[in-house]
Amino acid sequence: MAHALNPILFAIPVFFATIGIEALVAQWLGRNVYNLADAITSLQFGVLSQVTGLLTKALSVGIYIIIYSHFAVAHWPMGSVIAWVAALILYDFSYYWLHRMGHEVGILWAAHVVHHSSEYYNLTTALRQTSSGALLGWLFYLPMAIIGVPPVMFFAAGLIDLLYQYWVHTELIGKLGWIDNVLVTPSNHRVHHGLNDYCIDRNYGGILIIWDRLFGTFTPEHEGEKIIYGIRKPLHSYNPIWGNLHVYADLARASWRAKGLRNKLLSWFAPPAGWWGVPLAHFEAEHFSRFAAAKPTRTPLIALSLYTLIALLTLIFLGAGEGWQHRYQYAAALLIAVLTRITAAALTPPADAPHAPHDRSAHPNNPRA
Repeated sequence: MAHALNPILFAIPVFFATIGIEALVAQWLGRNVYNLADAITSLQFGVLSQVTGLLTKALSVGIYIIIYSHFAVAHWPMGSVIAWVAALILYDFSYYWLHRMGHEVGILWAAHVVHHSSEYYNLTTALRQTSSGALLGWLFYLPMAIIGVPPVMFFAAGLIDLLYQYWVHTELIGKLGWIDNVLVTPSNHRVHHGLNDYCIDRNYGGILIIWDRLFGTFTPEHEGEKIIYGIRKPLHSYNPIWGNLHVYADLARASWRAKGLRNKLLSWFAPPAGWWGVPLAHFEAEHFSRFAAAKPTRTPLIALSLYTLIALLTLIFLGAGEGWQHRYQYAAALLIAVLTRITAAALTPPADAPHAPHDRSAHPNNPRA
């Protein structure tokens, strides 16, 4: 049976071209917005996200189709422009709540934290996506299936919403006037990724920032206050596999330590910084320095070579893997995952090698970004 090509395949050349342009412009402007090890790590997160996305289609696609087929109370007309626009708006509304809960519920933050773990803010950060979001993310879109948004319309809206968010991950575009009041823009989204006190848990919108204005989560970018990026409990690693698992491990430990079955279960749903009403500690920007590992001179070439191999394998997997038998899909996914781990090792020196200094004293028990 023929399978449609993954639309992300057509976007990948645009991603790489624009990343290259942004890096060159940043260098020309003298802006320190890129780090090779961090950029490769972000791209590897993106690879794993796409690979696991193909393996978890039964959740992200199958459940929506089943609910639509059996429980839809209406069926929206595919030929209506108004219906298409309404579907996009509804998708963005649903995304707002998924995104917001991804910051307010521990088990959802465990998936979303991946996207915030870079301490740089550039177009590669947009591709630093989770591999576990499909486990629970589908729940937020089921109302669209029930009210009758056809699967094709739903998936198209999701793709548009996702691709729109790519361009807002840049420091090189400033404020855009009235547009900042309506749409998610680089200025608005820089706030969302910030560690600064005023940035925490703000500006969740995907395309429209009006949801944040409506529900009280909007904050404009402050003039004169440099935004620091990352997560309050930093990753300290170039390993994208651990980057996808570290908060789940924290939650498992917290659940194990909790007394009583009720508290063990509730610990998975507590807000990332603790229970509601716990004040967020002040972030000391002057104590912050980006994580960086001392690397041998040849490391960039080795890591780039490995990532090139990973990218080629991933392109093959995304282009043809959907038609493979499951055992070949899992074998290919495992191979790609192992190669990402090897690449991470190439970016990380031995334990006895010196590391660039970094001060993580800024409240490590508050992991929200």
